Amino acid sequence: MKGSKFPRWYLVISILTLSTVLFMLSYDSPEQRESPSVAMMSGQNHDQFAQVTPGYQFQFPRDHLPHPEFKTEWWYLTANLKSDDGEEFGLQWTLFRSRALTEKGQGWKSPQRYMAHTVVTSKNKTWSAERFARGGIGQAGVLGQPYRAWLDNWEWRSFSDSPFPGVLTFADPSGMAGKLAIQQSGGIVLQGDQGYSKKHATEDIASYYFSAPFLKVDGRLELDGKLYEVSGDAWYDREWSSRGLSDNQEGWDWFSIHLDDGSALMLYQIREKDARPYYFGSLSWPDGRTETLAAEDIQLSPFSFTHHGDKTYPVVWKIKVPSKAIELKVDVVRKEQWLPFIFSYWEGPITVTGSHTGQGFMELTGY
Repeated sequence: MKGSKFPRWYLVISILTLSTVLFMLSYDSPEQRESPSVAMMSGQNHDQFAQVTPGYQFQFPRDHLPHPEFKTEWWYLTANLKSDDGEEFGLQWTLFRSRALTEKGQGWKSPQRYMAHTVVTSKNKTWSAERFARGGIGQAGVLGQPYRAWLDNWEWRSFSDSPFPGVLTFADPSGMAGKLAIQQSGGIVLQGDQGYSKKHATEDIASYYFSAPFLKVDGRLELDGKLYEVSGDAWYDREWSSRGLSDNQEGWDWFSIHLDDGSALMLYQIREKDARPYYFGSLSWPDGRTETLAAEDIQLSPFSFTHHGDKTYPVVWKIKVPSKAIELKVDVVRKEQWLPFIFSYWEGPITVTGSHTGQGFMELTGY
């Protein structure tokens, strides 16, 4: 699409975007409007969708595919990449699915809605783009035999029923394009209690959640017309639920980190008004070992803050997991990483120092 105008079909889709956005912003009270991402996760109609319960038996490749009876779902890839000349980049590619209650049927009457985000970050610039699509008309979806996840010309494709090995391709008029081969170098991690991931200390709120923390990526990026041959480590998250937050929870802080000893650390803090945050996490290794981290294992402390408009959010953190002799300082690669999407949030690459060194990604919502 480089150097070309939008084709007519893209303009038609842009007009249809309004109805998609209205659906995805269908939150329930004026107090929630400042954080639509949190509102969508804590909506009051969650009981009209399939429910998350303990004891679910994950099966692959089945669970790489959609679970359309649940309200919300995502396919989430983040990567820390380095070019041949030593320049470093962060990559985020996400496909979201959300189900409407207002429609039933096939084609244009499909209740499924899709949204995709692609972000590339360098030390000096961020390229970002957001797209929307209706399910059921071929514009977006996730299929098996072989695996394919796509929205428009943003596509993750493999030659098997699994995403791995696979190839991610994307191109956007914002000045970014890429073609990246993705290989798996370690196993799947079922987060929480065998994939049943609680989100609240007392309320019955949970998701089904698994990760592939050990991925290798190589390929090329084209940014503002310049080509880069890149390689690095990536992390893949899959999560689906019908209610992600309680009414009093305000947002979350998520960290995925590749440590220098070869392990992968995931930490999650869900903030709650007038209450202690809810913590959970995991520490895993490529050979299949995984240790679940409970709330008492995790200490997260914001250390330095920055601003974006009327938002104030932490960009330097102290992380402690005393039971694992982990004590880290988290620094962001680029502070100006508040993403201007319909559901705005901060997400970008991080580096860690301290008891271990490493790199990864951080996501902040609800600020």
